Amino acid sequence: MLDEQIIIAKKSFASIALTSDDVFNILFSLFVAAAIGVIVSQVYKLTHRGVNYELTFMSSLVLLPTVVALVMLFIRSNLVLSLGLVGSLSIIRFRTPIKDTRDMVYLFWAIAIGLGAGTFNWAMVALASAFILVVIFIMYLIKYGRSQNHDYILVVSGTSEFDQAEIKRIINGFTKDAKMRSQTLDDELWETVYELSLSETSEPIENLLKALKEIDAISNVSLLAPQLALPV
Repeated sequence: MLDEQIIIAKKSFASIALTSDDVFNILFSLFVAAAIGVIVSQVYKLTHRGVNYELTFMSSLVLLPTVVALVMLFIRSNLVLSLGLVGSLSIIRFRTPIKDTRDMVYLFWAIAIGLGAGTFNWAMVALASAFILVVIFIMYLIKYGRSQNHDYILVVSGTSEFDQAEIKRIINGFTKDAKMRSQTLDDELWETVYELSLSETSEPIENLLKALKEIDAISNVSLLAPQLALPV
């Protein structure tokens, strides 16, 4: 009886034993996933267009491909394990909101790297990632999708009588796309709000502020950029 159990145990360990080729494939798959993940995180850092980015997101772009590759190494062609993975993922709830759709693209890219590395498709992962890198840098260099005009909110206020025509004349010297949004009059106090659209080739915005400040009736000039994500 004991001999039979020993034989069964030896067969079980023999079935799960790793050969030198298996060890190489596993370690190399994890290395490829982590290495390309580092490259992806650095590309994300260099081409990020927002005001700031999360450092933890960069770490996620490195760890996510590695973890996905490890999961694929566990599953491989085992249907039972794949079904168990689906069941385990169904109980995980991700509560971190993704504010930028571009971040979502990088997450899918990291997952695809892990899937390819975990299934030993190393050449395909490297070639596809290189192609995506080229596309990203071309879009970044040509400023693809970036508007040539920038919208601003101009608030002009004063404490005495003012010449509305003079203010419009100065603004029209910088842009023809200017709309008055509101105007407030209170005894000797007044405030006017304009919406401006300035192109990158127009005069510096500081010249507009200086020209308006030279009007005696104007005591305060404020300029606001209402964009949620400012360009780099």
